[in-house]
Amino acid sequence: MSVHLYPKPGENTVMQQSSIADSNHIERLLLPFQEFFDTAASGGIVLMVCAVLALSWANSPWYESYHHLWETPVSISIGHAVMNHSLHWWINDGLMAVFFFVVGLEIKRELLVGELSSVRQALLPLLAAMGGMIVPALCYVAVNAGDSGIRGWGAPMATDIAFALGVLALLGDRIPPRLKILLAAVAIVDDIGAVLVIALFYTSHIGVTYLLLAGGLLLIVLGGNIMGIRNPLFYACLGILVWLAFLRSGVHSTVAGVLLAMLIPARTKYDADKFEKLAGSQLEEFRKARRSGEGILTNHAKHAALLSLQSTTAYAETPLQRLEHALVPWVDYAIMPLFALANAGVRIDGSIATALADPVSVGILIGLFVGKQAGILGAVTLLVKSGITRLPPGLCLRHVHGVSLLAGIGFTMSLFIGALAFDDPAQLASAKLAVIVASFVSGVAGWLVLRGMPQITCGER
Repeated sequence: MSVHLYPKPGENTVMQQSSIADSNHIERLLLPFQEFFDTAASGGIVLMVCAVLALSWANSPWYESYHHLWETPVSISIGHAVMNHSLHWWINDGLMAVFFFVVGLEIKRELLVGELSSVRQALLPLLAAMGGMIVPALCYVAVNAGDSGIRGWGAPMATDIAFALGVLALLGDRIPPRLKILLAAVAIVDDIGAVLVIALFYTSHIGVTYLLLAGGLLLIVLGGNIMGIRNPLFYACLGILVWLAFLRSGVHSTVAGVLLAMLIPARTKYDADKFEKLAGSQLEEFRKARRSGEGILTNHAKHAALLSLQSTTAYAETPLQRLEHALVPWVDYAIMPLFALANAGVRIDGSIATALADPVSVGILIGLFVGKQAGILGAVTLLVKSGITRLPPGLCLRHVHGVSLLAGIGFTMSLFIGALAFDDPAQLASAKLAVIVASFVSGVAGWLVLRGMPQITCGER
């Protein structure tokens, strides 16, 4: 279907101009999310490739090299202080703190200006996500009650937003933009729940002294925010200290990433009017400097104008936006793929059916594939049918069913929680295999349900 933006003979030009203005306004509102979606979707494809590579490598004749690689010791020393851990540890406890920091930035942005910024907007994704966390956990507990594998109840609660948006990307224009926004909002609430679960239920001991130290450092970060400090180096240095304090406290260090993100400034130093005035003046200086005909390397006035414009632009942007924009590609294309390579390599001895018959595997499979559908679709259906809230325009319950299936792609967060929950290598292997299989089945089923939707929008029913 093509859209004509030019007036045809006999049509009301004023109405067309108004329509064009409305369309441009909507495009501007959706642009930040569209940029995020493009990155997350392509990152999800890279994640899929790395997961397949890890699984293939771990079941190849060279499987020993796979395990030896991740057990390679890596040490960092400053003076007499030495941190010596395996490569696997540095990925799961070090790099993943950056992943959770970006998750925290996304959560804060959604709480300030996104789908979670008001009670009315947040009600649907909030209750949908809660259903999608509680029901899978109950499914897992029902299967593993009284068994040693009960600690894994948090694994089927999570949703991998990169994978889920990657599947939506494969459907192209068949998917209404509002569905992508709904899935992202549900997944972000899901992330909040996962962080709380890690902090409250997967912490072995509490070192009060170090926890108080972490709290003091976070107060310094808050003070820097209030004072208007915008330099990323200030927050990076304090962030490393907060991470180290959490490591010693017993609370998983990834929680430090989310808490630090919540304290990153989300205000601009220059408002739109001041930016426009300063930028206009600096562009005029640049135009004057151009008249000499010299290149940028020899024309100091031209270079000075560019530096001033760069500084002005930075002050018109929030530190939260700058950090998120800078870190998301690193997370999507480096940290998460490395995590997948290091954690998705499950060696399968015997048949897959036998491996998936373990109660831990059964609980995760049912939780992710059945529990997510029942929790999310059930919660939304109840809300809509009771009149408490309404679906966004253009969406129907079949769209929500597709989203509930895609939410069963637990992958990154489920693997991460599984690694915290299980000390027994056999149970951990069962959990990893179940997460991979359930994520694959959920992704394919969600794609098939949404692929069968008509391209025209539908109402609530």
